[in-house]
Amino acid sequence: MKVLDPEYSARATMGTSHPGLALKNRTILIVANDRAKVRSLTDILRPEGYLVTTLDAAAAGDFPETAADLILLDVELPGVPAFEICRRLKDRGGAAATVIFIASQSDPQEVVEGLAAGGVDYLPSPFRRQEVLARIRVHLLNRLRLAQLNKDDKAKNRLLCMAAHDLRNPLVSIRALANIMRAGSVGTVTSEQHDLLDTVYDASQSMLDLVNELLDVSVLEAGELKLTPHPTSLTELIAASVRLSNAIAAEKGSLIAVEPGPLPPELSIDGPKIRQVLNNLLGNAIKFSPPGSTITVATFLTPGHCAIAVRDQGPGIPESESARLFKDFSRTSVKPTGGESTTGLGLSICYTIMQAHAGTIGARSLPGGGAEFRITFPVNP
Repeated sequence: MKVLDPEYSARATMGTSHPGLALKNRTILIVANDRAKVRSLTDILRPEGYLVTTLDAAAAGDFPETAADLILLDVELPGVPAFEICRRLKDRGGAAATVIFIASQSDPQEVVEGLAAGGVDYLPSPFRRQEVLARIRVHLLNRLRLAQLNKDDKAKNRLLCMAAHDLRNPLVSIRALANIMRAGSVGTVTSEQHDLLDTVYDASQSMLDLVNELLDVSVLEAGELKLTPHPTSLTELIAASVRLSNAIAAEKGSLIAVEPGPLPPELSIDGPKIRQVLNNLLGNAIKFSPPGSTITVATFLTPGHCAIAVRDQGPGIPESESARLFKDFSRTSVKPTGGESTTGLGLSICYTIMQAHAGTIGARSLPGGGAEFRITFPVNP
């Protein structure tokens, strides 16, 4: 980073008018070609305890990585436009610095373009000390509050993940013990006792499903979803999911039928994760279709994409509620036909898994009744 003047890059002296301890030592980078602007801003910021560094126009075109909390960026830079510099900074992601533009005149179109590029505010020049300090304090405090919210959110996810882990093992044990007892392995079970054990087993399974979904959500929200892609046959994944789900469908007198279409021999995907998506879509199709229904799985191959569609014979998707389908804990007014439980988490997990595969998931009501859920994968030529 090329510094205009060593004096303005020195560690700022702490002043007595500091707005709060939280803003001490916050780094502000001034990017301007006008030395008078740099000097004026530095003289305003220095007594407030901010650490001020500067970058001249020659280096701004190839903007370096910076640990600055806030950047004051002059819109009158020569060479690369300031708005383009701002866009590049935002494209880097992560904890990108907050950008405030410096403008000599208030041009409405310029303001719109700057905000669209990722800036949060404008500082009009010539500078008014109280206005400069007020705007900078507001945006730095907002940045700190956002960082604290992110920290709290991560702590919540860790707690949720730990709770789900701790709950899962006893639930698995309860379900297994109920299954052993109702099978008569530890003695004769009366019909009434068998009914009670069925209830215990079903309840523990429902709770286990909820715990597993909460665990998935906590992992996804923490940004810890890790894919392990391998060359995988979608045809084999579909067959395995259909085989398992048909056993569940049989309890309602329903059937899952496959309408095979062309698919690539293999795709580089995380097979278990995609199997989870398929199981979820098939499970929902069984839940929301009446007893005795036929659920259809169809496959398609088009230039650049392949798709798997799951079609049910339920009531379809209310048009006014379709936007809520893939959000956490969101349910539509449509109820399962056999009294099955639903958490509203499954489809949001499917959405995240498909996004991680650069794919898509969508849903629509079918003209003759029922709904179709379709997942699509990119296919390299």
